Amino acid sequence: MSFFGLFELKYPYYTIFIILPLASYIFLYLGIQKKETILQRLNIKTVPKYSVIRSILAILALCLIFISLLGPQRFMGVTKVHKEGLDIYVLIDTSKSMLVDDIKPDRLSRAKKIVEGIIAKLDGDRIGFIPFSSAAYIQMPLTDDYQLARMFLDVIDTDMIGGGGTNVGTALSLAQKSFNEASSADKVVIILSDGEEHTSNSVDILNSIKDDRLKVFTIGIGTEKGGLVPDYDSTGMQKTGYKKDKKGEFVMSKLNADTLKSIASTGNGAYYQASMTGEEISSLAKKISSLKRGNHNTDEIKRFKQLYQFFLGPGILLFLIAYLLPERRNV
Repeated sequence: MSFFGLFELKYPYYTIFIILPLASYIFLYLGIQKKETILQRLNIKTVPKYSVIRSILAILALCLIFISLLGPQRFMGVTKVHKEGLDIYVLIDTSKSMLVDDIKPDRLSRAKKIVEGIIAKLDGDRIGFIPFSSAAYIQMPLTDDYQLARMFLDVIDTDMIGGGGTNVGTALSLAQKSFNEASSADKVVIILSDGEEHTSNSVDILNSIKDDRLKVFTIGIGTEKGGLVPDYDSTGMQKTGYKKDKKGEFVMSKLNADTLKSIASTGNGAYYQASMTGEEISSLAKKISSLKRGNHNTDEIKRFKQLYQFFLGPGILLFLIAYLLPERRNV
């Protein structure tokens, strides 16, 4: 909202508070009338002196204070801010083996906790999520809105993608194609998985990509001892038992660190082992901070000069003058 091109209001929706000076005027008027009635009953004769001026000053003061609450400001121009950072795709394994609880509370929950820690250490970098199992898709494109990222991370579960198996290669290929080729920054891929790969060879896919700017880091979720893959009911809340193979034997899932190490080595990155202390988060964040960043976004920020003080100061001064002026004199 603009006033004759002189200034605009930062909080125009506060105009509803116009009732405050109006209500103050009503109470002021009623107070004066009551005072007159009391003086007449007491048979005290007075002569009005500055009553009209006091009322005008008080009303004007309240109006000025009200305008100051609306946040008057003057537009001073636009400043362009260039943001530097990395583009990071986080590939999260959502296969059923990620429900194994060999690392508490379970592998997927631990993976999501690690991603939360990574997000907390980002500053200007963009992050995106690609869940994968037998297939992969971009659940959240690259963004620097970390609050939004946390919301998307929270809903990731093992029911997002149907079918069995784990296809890391498909997720890697999708991430590589989704990066902005015009950016000069390094491309970062972080894979959180138990390393069980059933339907593709991710190392061969990495070799075929041949992109020196692509840095692939892997985090192993699970233990070498492993655990049984649980089965849940249709609600996904109640455990009904453990998965069995075609021979009727329980399915045991173990961390395959060798596969993840091979992927990281081929992808010019590093392998980290998930731990309860979260030391892998700090190590990975330190490694990422040394990578080459680039300009991935330019924001235009409007600059304003705040003018509220030019209304608030005179308003308070006029109110004090109105208060100090004598309203009447005794006869």
